[in-house]
This record gives sequence, C-alpha cells and structure tokens, in this order.
Amino acid sequence: MRTHFDEQLVTLNTELTAMGALCEDAISNAVKYLMTNDEEKKSACLEADRNIDRKERDIEALCIRLLLKQQPVASDLRLISAALKMISDMERIGDQASDIVEIAPYVISSGIEIKTHIADMARAVITMVINSIDSFVESDISLASDAIKHDDVVDNLFNTVKSELIAAAANPDDNAEALIDMLMIAKYFERIGDHAENIAEWVIYSITGKHAKEVLQSR
Repeated sequence: MRTHFDEQLVTLNTELTAMGALCEDAISNAVKYLMTNDEEKKSACLEADRNIDRKERDIEALCIRLLLKQQPVASDLRLISAALKMISDMERIGDQASDIVEIAPYVISSGIEIKTHIADMARAVITMVINSIDSFVESDISLASDAIKHDDVVDNLFNTVKSELIAAAANPDDNAEALIDMLMIAKYFERIGDHAENIAEWVIYSITGKHAKEVLQSR
C-alpha cells in the first residue's frame, strides 16, 4: 500500500511541475504579446490558462484519491493539503496572465511606449513561480525562502512602474486610459508574485508543519 502511495506522490510532484511550467508559459507569453502585439503569443497564453484549469482539476482529483483510498500519515496530509492550496494559487496565476492579454490590446492600440520595467516584473515573477514549485518537488526550504524574498523585488518594480506612470500622466499628450491599463497590468504581475509567495509558504508548511514566518525568522 505504501509503495503505491509513494508512486502516486511522485505523480503528484510531476503534475505540479507541469502545472508550474504552464504558469511560466502563460506569464511569458502574456508579456511577449504586450511587447510585440504577436497574436500567436496571446493565443498561447490563453491556451496555457485553459491547460492550467485542466491540470487543477486533475491534481485535485488525485489529491482526493490519495486522501480517501490511502492511509496518509501527518506529514502526508500536510503535503497533500499544501498541494491543494498550491494549485488554487497556480490557477489564479493563469487567470491573471489571461487578464493581462485581455487588457493588452488597449495599451498596444494607444501607441504608448511600453516601459521595460513591465518585462522586468514578468521575469521576476517567473523566477518566483519556478522557485516555489521546485521547492515543493525538491522539499527545499531554501528555494521556498528565495521565492518569498524575491517578492520584495516584484514589489519594488511595481512601485517603479507606478512612479513612471504617474510621471507620464503629467504629459497631456499621453493617453490617460492607456496609462491606467498599464497600471492594471503591473498590478496583475504584482498579484502573480503574491500567489507565488503563497505557494512557497505552503511548501514550508508542508515540510515543517510550521508557519513560514516562524521558520524563516529562525533561519
């Protein structure tokens, strides 16, 4: 029974890794669409979001089977409950990448200059997502800690973008609506960072049984 359970846990790790890769694809294609107006990138982002939704359902079903058909010990229960929380955050990451590509056409059509810090934000949140998922698969608290700390980078970039947009708003030639849309896009990236941070915190809980802040303060 335990051997079968362990095999299913390996499957769970594999599925979570695949879902994390889809999140990375969704974010990457969203920012590429914003920068290049390449409709294929928009389609790729939306397709990744649909696949993320399917992965969420599949992983949720696997977790329920593990809970109902096996006899998990306390550490297993923490791991499975963390996985269920993680897929919820990953599903939201997919949704927010999709929201970005829905807003992007209004920014693109305005002709407003796309600030490079938006791309920097995208790269930063991709790093957070990768580290948070890898920390789960590898049971690595250090990787989870790196993902959590990297949220400060994303927050600082958001503040930079916000300051740039406030300065641009003083120029009457700039499209005010497009500037607001740009701020919304930056906010979506900031929220993606928050979801990646949540994932990393759940990883730490699954490993230690303690709240992430308590663990990180003692390191």
